[in-house]
Amino acid sequence: MYPTVAEVLALPVIRQGRPCVVAGGEGLGARVRWVHVAEAAGIGHLLKGGELVLTTGIALPDDPAALSAYLDDLAAAGVSGLVVELVRHWSHALPPALIEAAERNTVPLVTLSRETRYVSVTETVNGLIVDAQVAELRAADQVHQTFTDLTVSGAEPDAVLREVVRLTERPTVLETLAREVLAYDAAGTDPAELLAGWPARSRAVHLSERTGYHPEAGWLVTVVGARGHDWGRLVVLFDEQPPYRHVVVAERAASALAVHRLVARETDGLERQAHRAVLERLVASPVPSPELLARASALGVPLSGRRLVGVAIRPRLTDAREPTASVPAILRELAEATALATRRAKVSALVAFVDDLSVCALLSLSPQANVDAVLRRLSAAVTPSRTPSVLAAGTTVDSPEHARRTLAEAAQVATAALHSASRRAVYRLEDVRLRGLLQLLADDDRVRAFAARELGPLLSRDAASGTRLMRALRHYCEHGGNVSAAAAAAHISRTAYYQQLARIEQVLGVALEDPESMLSLYVALLAHDMA
Repeated sequence: MYPTVAEVLALPVIRQGRPCVVAGGEGLGARVRWVHVAEAAGIGHLLKGGELVLTTGIALPDDPAALSAYLDDLAAAGVSGLVVELVRHWSHALPPALIEAAERNTVPLVTLSRETRYVSVTETVNGLIVDAQVAELRAADQVHQTFTDLTVSGAEPDAVLREVVRLTERPTVLETLAREVLAYDAAGTDPAELLAGWPARSRAVHLSERTGYHPEAGWLVTVVGARGHDWGRLVVLFDEQPPYRHVVVAERAASALAVHRLVARETDGLERQAHRAVLERLVASPVPSPELLARASALGVPLSGRRLVGVAIRPRLTDAREPTASVPAILRELAEATALATRRAKVSALVAFVDDLSVCALLSLSPQANVDAVLRRLSAAVTPSRTPSVLAAGTTVDSPEHARRTLAEAAQVATAALHSASRRAVYRLEDVRLRGLLQLLADDDRVRAFAARELGPLLSRDAASGTRLMRALRHYCEHGGNVSAAAAAAHISRTAYYQQLARIEQVLGVALEDPESMLSLYVALLAHDMA
């Protein structure tokens, strides 16, 4: 919005005065918020910062100490520069004390060797600033109108992100507070590069305000939420401090996303809302209250005297055949498909999605029901071809008091199954084996510390040298130490692969042929994936 000191000095109205930078050249990139003519000393307390001060020097002192104090006072006020006309007070050169003070404070000190009409300078520069401010306000008003229209029309998140990219021409990502990507628009860049290592990169970006720019990461971040409940962050990638209008774009987009979430939850239907309320209370309550059991029964899902099975369904977004832009839309589709499948199978069930990652269901079966057969039919009915999904089931329980356990187990198994190479219709805890155990321990600091100890040197080596030793180690472990199979999976020759293995052993200080070493490293890799 504001011109720099260098840009002001390049204007014809200044150039005719033959400007010469005599000190503080490093500060020529400072922004000029206003141009102010002032002849008297001791004006620092009257300034707000960002002013380019113009003076003839006629009222300035000649005492070196006083001149130094004058410049220090301007610097403390945050002026962008000082322009002195060499006509009335000093005709050939400025006093050394003034030059030294300007250099010390990195305040651009400029002389004009010709008499200059300062009124023309102020009219020109301040006019440019006002015009820029008006244009910025008009652009901001247009942004407000654009996102208001999107909000009123109930636009999906992918449409909101697409508008952000159109207005900013920068990659944009919508993530949960758990740092999982819900939607993105790469703005023509490589999506794989945009999302590479996203959770770790995102955790490194902390801002104290709801909207702010993180210069090290190059992220403009604004929190997404409404009614006092924050659920995500909108990230727009910039190489430098974004202009004000782009900050407005991010904030209005976040508002549109927050409203969409509220509306989307309400458009699920009264049945889904009621099921969600009961499921959330079952998950939160160690012992269900009689009122909660009665409420479930009133919904046609009795919980007492029944066999209860928790089910979690998570979409495999990386396997989607089409670009995935809106996870909430996929989850709504899964929830409706699950509810329809249970009705057709005449199975009582509470079905809803209670988070941003998966659909949750609690099946209520008769004591004589074949649980495995019910789950297989459910899996065949609810997995849409457009977005493959994982269906996981918890342990079958016989009491409402254990509903919380089977639901939690199903969610943990579904998360672990996402990383599994095998494909099953229904995943149980025994199917995910070691991955399931590590998923249960995913939040344990001791497991994270173990993975960091085992893999830390290798991760540092890859980051510093751009190598792919972690990838080579993963192939080696996944193929049980079979070098030929691992090299084929890595698409490199055995000779080159042996060289990579030798470097891994050198970096980690272990022998990969040792079964315990390979086991420890593989467990660390799985734990690293879970984190």
